Amino acid sequence: MRAKYVLAEMLVGLWRNVTMTIAMIITMIVSLSMLGASLLMYMQVDEMKGHYYEQVEVSIYLEKTIDDTQRSEIKSKLDSDPLVKSVLWETKEMAYENFKQQFRDAPDLVNAIGADELPESFRVALKDPQKFDQINATYAGLAGVDTVVDQQKLLQKIFDILGSIQNLSLVVAGFMGLAALLLVANTIQVAAYSKRREVAVMKLVGASNWFIQAPFVLEAVFAALLGSILAWVMLVVGKIVLIDGKLAALTDLLLPVSWGNVNLMLPILAGIGSVVSAVTAWVTLRFYIRV
Repeated sequence: MRAKYVLAEMLVGLWRNVTMTIAMIITMIVSLSMLGASLLMYMQVDEMKGHYYEQVEVSIYLEKTIDDTQRSEIKSKLDSDPLVKSVLWETKEMAYENFKQQFRDAPDLVNAIGADELPESFRVALKDPQKFDQINATYAGLAGVDTVVDQQKLLQKIFDILGSIQNLSLVVAGFMGLAALLLVANTIQVAAYSKRREVAVMKLVGASNWFIQAPFVLEAVFAALLGSILAWVMLVVGKIVLIDGKLAALTDLLLPVSWGNVNLMLPILAGIGSVVSAVTAWVTLRFYIRV
């Protein structure tokens, strides 16, 4: 009987303040969507780092005047190096073919570069990509070596940009979350004020604080759960329309967002939204209404 009464009072409260309830749900949708997108981006960048860092190579560019003896010495040293996983010798001709393939959409640039102008190199895959400094110290000063380039440093610049976008989206989500909490608190205050006589009567007849507060708290939790579900729907639509649709060409460069990560956002957003809203409602009732 008590549970039925609490649920009935929750529904009455939602309908009585329907305008503020809708505003609270919309704010929840926006803030939780931003939070979900930020979490997905964090997970995606971490997966991209693991994927690309496993494939990064160290390029040891050779001087144009290198002779066969120097080249053989460098190759032998690389083959016996415990830090090296694999070695590929890229000739000038191979480098030129790769160059033509990479810049096939810029024929003028390809025609302006000759095969002799590109240096030969050793493409080195490391067992631990973080140990580039040791490789650089070992091979940079060898006879016949021009420069040693770490592709990981080039990738790091990209990941730094993505990290900045992550932080910015989290800041925006934080501000939207704060707005949602203030709106939850205000809605609970208005709902409690509209029922102040009923609350006073219930206190006089000995009703517990929990019994009085439960309908108000459930209103906030209901709005948060509905907002989290709709926020998850927005993430699903974003994946289908944007990531898998209009931005599908980027999957050649960026890893596709998995459905597993998207579906994981539903319980995360629902848990965060409901818990935070319930705590906000309870604190508001305890310290503002003082029932």
